[in-house]
Amino acid sequence: MSLLEFQRRMAADVMFPLTADESMREVRGDGSSMSDHAAAYIKPNRHLSPFERLEIYNRQYWFRVLSALTEDFPALEAVIGREQFEILARTYLAAHPSRSFTLRNLGSRLPLWLAAHPQYAGSSPELAIDVARLEWAYAEAFDLAEADPLNAEQLSQLDETARIWLQPHLQLLALCYPVDDLVIGVHRSRTRSEVSSQASSGVHPDSQIEIPPVERSDTWLAVHRFDLVVYYRRLLREEYELLHALQAGSTLGEALESAFQNTFMTPQEQASSVGEWFANWAEFGWLCSYSSVDEDLPERIA
Repeated sequence: MSLLEFQRRMAADVMFPLTADESMREVRGDGSSMSDHAAAYIKPNRHLSPFERLEIYNRQYWFRVLSALTEDFPALEAVIGREQFEILARTYLAAHPSRSFTLRNLGSRLPLWLAAHPQYAGSSPELAIDVARLEWAYAEAFDLAEADPLNAEQLSQLDETARIWLQPHLQLLALCYPVDDLVIGVHRSRTRSEVSSQASSGVHPDSQIEIPPVERSDTWLAVHRFDLVVYYRRLLREEYELLHALQAGSTLGEALESAFQNTFMTPQEQASSVGEWFANWAEFGWLCSYSSVDEDLPERIA
């Protein structure tokens, strides 16, 4: 067996899902014995069989990835409950195991996966999906690139044919529920609990966070980074549509036309709002030129 073959076999076995009692499965996916399979490339030692030696790595892999996913989605866990979240996490990770050297990307497919499998999203699937989308948007906003923003002279030269690119870290969300306050509250509660627990005993908190009722209401959010801190900013629908069109590559004129379709704003209100929005976006540094944006941005948006 070559080193590459050994690594691939070991990785596949380590990533194989555990049993309900968190042990390594005795039967592989093809029906063969895991003990025989492990003995074919792992030696026993004085205390452990090949199966037992492999099980150590199998269990530790799953403990780590499950812990990482919980750390990235604490509000989702709070919304659907700890037991349901563990079922969700195990099923999701079996379908989308880690493919990167970093655990940062572990939950990248979770929002879309959850939308396609709402049976794992608890009693309020749309609420849970919105929470998952917002928590992943936070992760993206936290560490995606930041391009050079447009300066005042560049902004003054914009016309309806201009294409304006948005910061790579800026995330735009159209949600069914106003979950920003909920997510902020859970993250703050989790942080306080962790600090309190570490100060007293060093044990990770195990208490379930109480979730207040959330009424359904269409909500538009921008999630962005400013001075190394991630913020959530609520948007009007028209402001969201304008930003979304610009992010998709529309010209300024096309984006404005798209944003104000079916609006109740008067022309005067539209003009006033656009001026105010652009002033805010410029202050936040959201607007930038294509030349300063990562070359992969258009493909990433698509």
